[in-house]
Amino acid sequence: MCVGETGGKILGFNTKRKKKLAGIYQALNSDPIDVAALRRMAISEGGLLTDEIRRKVWPKLLNVDTSDPPPVSGNNLRQMSKDYQQVLLDVRRSLRRFPPGMPKEQREGLQEELIDIILLVLERNPQLHYYQGYHDIVVTFLLVVGEKLATSLVEKLSTHHLRDFMDRTMDNTKHILNYLMPIIDQVNPELHDFMQSAEVGTIFALSWLITWFGHVLSDFRHVVRLYDFFLACHPLMPIYFAAVIVLYREQEVLDCDCDMASVHHLLSQIPQDLPYETLISRAGDLFVQFPPSELAREAAAQQQAQKTAASTFKDFELASAQQRPDMVLRQRFQGLLRTEDRTKDVLTKPRTNRFVKLAVMGLTVALGAAALAVVKSALEWAPKFQLQLFP
Repeated sequence: MCVGETGGKILGFNTKRKKKLAGIYQALNSDPIDVAALRRMAISEGGLLTDEIRRKVWPKLLNVDTSDPPPVSGNNLRQMSKDYQQVLLDVRRSLRRFPPGMPKEQREGLQEELIDIILLVLERNPQLHYYQGYHDIVVTFLLVVGEKLATSLVEKLSTHHLRDFMDRTMDNTKHILNYLMPIIDQVNPELHDFMQSAEVGTIFALSWLITWFGHVLSDFRHVVRLYDFFLACHPLMPIYFAAVIVLYREQEVLDCDCDMASVHHLLSQIPQDLPYETLISRAGDLFVQFPPSELAREAAAQQQAQKTAASTFKDFELASAQQRPDMVLRQRFQGLLRTEDRTKDVLTKPRTNRFVKLAVMGLTVALGAAALAVVKSALEWAPKFQLQLFP
């Protein structure tokens, strides 16, 4: 590539970046704040660009009033909490989640703050149950926005987006994981059937889902980019993103031996060089084409029939003893799961005309109808958002 072409690309990138920055600040300075525009910016290419902007926008996406003082607790929280020892162990093991080269004293101070945030949220919300992996989400907020704001954001996130993972049992987490195979089936029946034959189940995606990929991605830039996307979208978007990762790796999967151990080993090792912007766009496309309401019956049928290896895989049972998950999404889809639908055999639906190549999808989340639809779904779902944002 010649110097002129390189310079032109850099100029184009800088122009797009400046335009996006202007759009974000225009939305922030609107009266009232244009939250729908902020959601579109968070979804579209590049996300929210900087942590400085995230500190301004993430509270708006979660409807958190930054003028309210953060919650406080008594001094004996660690002595009183039944979760303290487990939280302490998990936080001590979280060294790789902190920037390389960070001074030991600074890291240890942040780890203490991380413990305090988690215990405080749990104390204030006794209906929530800690699960291993929760700290991977909390540390992301701590590193981006600081302890005080992170406490408020994590509390709102825990009582809404993450609520299903924080029940006493894993039943609702299993239910959400059961959306994975129907999404794959809609796009690539061949890949779906291969995975079903291998009886790989969905356990490989458990840590992806319950940590919002924070536990499995080594580059913090990629983690916060995904958090921009997930915070702006419906709470089921992480399972759509998990599906597009599997679909992207189609050939690798099909080249595997068709057995559970081989396919599970491949999929559990997530590549670090994924084309994140492309996959984010495709996840949004799939959400628009195959919304949760259309997949709810199949997901429920999978859970009832317990045909996937996830229900018998011993590692899943081990994980069940260590993790804990709840209820918001089940209520949302409960009305869709009619008794007569549950008795239908979902495997009898026609398989023709369903192999949709992602490369030729006519939707792009960065622009137009798909982004609007994804934003609309997020605004419709978000508890208490719609009434306050659109009086």
